[in-house]
Amino acid sequence: MNSKLILELFILFGILHVANLWRFRGKQRSPVIFIPGDGGSQVEAKVNKTTVVHYLCEKTSADYFNIWLNLELLVPIIIDCWIDNMKLYYDNNTRTTRNADGVDIRIPGWGNPYTVEYLDPSKASPGSYFKDIGNMLVNELGYVRNVSIRGAPYDFRKGPHENGEFFVKLKDLIEETYLMNNKEPVTLIAHSMGGPMSLVFLQQQSQKWKDKYINCLVTLAGVWGGSVKALKVFAIGDDLGAYVLRESTLKDQQITCPSLGWLLPSSLFWKDTEVLVQTQLRNYTFKDMKDFLIDINVPNGWEFRKDTEKYQLDFTAPGVELHCLHGVKVDTVERLYYKPGTSVDGYPQLIPGDGDGTVNLRSLEGCLHWQGKQSRKIYHQPFTGVNHMQILRDVNVLNYIKTILNV
Repeated sequence: MNSKLILELFILFGILHVANLWRFRGKQRSPVIFIPGDGGSQVEAKVNKTTVVHYLCEKTSADYFNIWLNLELLVPIIIDCWIDNMKLYYDNNTRTTRNADGVDIRIPGWGNPYTVEYLDPSKASPGSYFKDIGNMLVNELGYVRNVSIRGAPYDFRKGPHENGEFFVKLKDLIEETYLMNNKEPVTLIAHSMGGPMSLVFLQQQSQKWKDKYINCLVTLAGVWGGSVKALKVFAIGDDLGAYVLRESTLKDQQITCPSLGWLLPSSLFWKDTEVLVQTQLRNYTFKDMKDFLIDINVPNGWEFRKDTEKYQLDFTAPGVELHCLHGVKVDTVERLYYKPGTSVDGYPQLIPGDGDGTVNLRSLEGCLHWQGKQSRKIYHQPFTGVNHMQILRDVNVLNYIKTILNV
């Protein structure tokens, strides 16, 4: 028997031993799987390029390295290398994307919660994500990482139409976690874009399968009907909350992501006549979104929209118990306003409305549309003043999650 096989068996027996201890202590609670949102998975890259955008950029790497979230790569000048390596290139004929030439991207840590609890492997504070929920489950409820807490990372740059492998692997992970935990149905905890990703997954499963394997779905700031914020990112980019980063610089990478097109406002939640962009010469309504994307020179944004719109329009209920949690009363962009004398190439004023700072209220409340449309209960709980990222660490949200699992 070779040493590698011995090591794998040793690890397997160790996991089974921990799982037995978990059961022995009487902790028959539902195991948890974290499903992240946009930007919520670690990303690794390996490069072997013939040309680079700056002499400081590495042409080759001996092995894979962390590219997201690696704060060292987001500094001035070096960020140009990051953008060049993280960009996607769209093929209008195949309706699919590819990485840059000479760049291989992979999503590490399938099943391991650490890779979604911390986006920075060094566990630097700015890179913490599901960390507080994970620590609460371990320290207060006795959960065990890699046994009763799992993680389901994916390539968040892409939409559901290019993440088919993720849905297959997620089903296997749920069944595996169910068996590892004495056949206890699994609780999915999803953040942001992880909400609609979970919905697409559950729509693909039979009701019999869901009744057996799923305890409930807990969504935190679920983007059920898109967001005007996505339109803003296509127009001027987003600084990811870091003031040292320029929105216009990051935009070069962000506008290549089909997932951003999926997150544009949905026709199920916005009327055709609603003005999304106001300028001196023209008001762009929801119906004019294609024209706006072309006018700001991101025509692929509309192609991304067409490729993913069917997933927005299929709003079939998930068929599982749902806990829909989100923030309210936080200024959230509702409309872009370009002052007289400025063009859509400039910087608009962001006219705010209600939401969680990222997602508009009507989208956050999309889960209410399923009330009366499925037999499983739907619980809805807003949290005043809690923004899109704070919901992952807000004490009242943590207590809510603890309550539904502490049975």
